[in-house]
Amino acid sequence: QVQLVESGGGSVQAGGSLRLSCAASGYTYSSNCMGWFRQAPGKEREKVAAIWTGGGSTYYADSVKGRFTISQDNAKNTVYLQMNSLKPEDTAIYYCAAERSPREWSTGGYCYRRTSYNDWGQGTQVTVSS
Repeated sequence: QVQLVESGGGSVQAGGSLRLSCAASGYTYSSNCMGWFRQAPGKEREKVAAIWTGGGSTYYADSVKGRFTISQDNAKNTVYLQMNSLKPEDTAIYYCAAERSPREWSTGGYCYRRTSYNDWGQGTQVTVSS
């Protein structure tokens, strides 16, 4: 059974940092598109960042560029989202997602544009207070 489990969410003040983790089990995402998404109350889900785990290429939404960093640890089958300089508008439930089909070559930008993410985690709440 494939599972993505997010952790690391919490409550912080504006300007603070959090690191989210997405641990995968049941499938090894060694050459796949993986991404972080978020959904705030009353808003549509939006993409935050993406990574191609085959080479580490990344891509970010303009709203988080320079503040968030997506990274991977293939040995642990885990993807991370380091979030710095957090703002109240970053408050949302954050979800990890993965595309099951492996790719021999890709880029973070291509992964960011994908709409066929098959596997999703349950989400972790991030709350940033002003």
